[in-house]
Amino acid sequence: MAKGLNIWEGKVRITDNMEKMIGETKLSLVQGDITLQETEAIVNAANTTLLGGGGVDGAIHRAGGSKILDECKEIRAKQGGCPTGEAVITTGGNMATEYVIHTVGPVWSGGNRNEEQLLRNAYYNSLNLAKENGIKSISFPSISTGVYRFPKERAVKIALGTVREFVQEYSFAEVRFVLFSEKDLQIYEKALKELSI
Repeated sequence: MAKGLNIWEGKVRITDNMEKMIGETKLSLVQGDITLQETEAIVNAANTTLLGGGGVDGAIHRAGGSKILDECKEIRAKQGGCPTGEAVITTGGNMATEYVIHTVGPVWSGGNRNEEQLLRNAYYNSLNLAKENGIKSISFPSISTGVYRFPKERAVKIALGTVREFVQEYSFAEVRFVLFSEKDLQIYEKALKELSI
């Protein structure tokens, strides 16, 4: 566990209690820009069309350039987009990352439309796609907690719990959560401290 750090390194803030080892996998939290991460893969909180949008999705499409959009259009031509809870993979385009895993989280509708399971599926299927492609380091945003309005405290427990369960069977070098705001980072830090291994 990182101790005693509270510094800025570029656009990544490192503070106390920001990482935990789960078996051989380092689970870490940073505040920053997901498009600048140098893990082998980053995860895009996409929409079902795969054509870009706002928030993380728009930022990744802008940073990755037209190559990502072209690859997403090819996927759409083959399978018509990406259903909620599923994941597809493209290259990283112009970004430092090698791959982008696009997953579609659920829109929060009060919890009556299987949103928790769909969010769990989005994280699980992203991890599984990384495993299938031999990816050993991956960065996630907080899926569905922006304009899709999934309650953050519920979403973080699903996110961290799904990662914990998955890495007990398959190890990554690192699974990183990249949080945009200080508030989101604090919610994840609290949940990580409470996460039982």
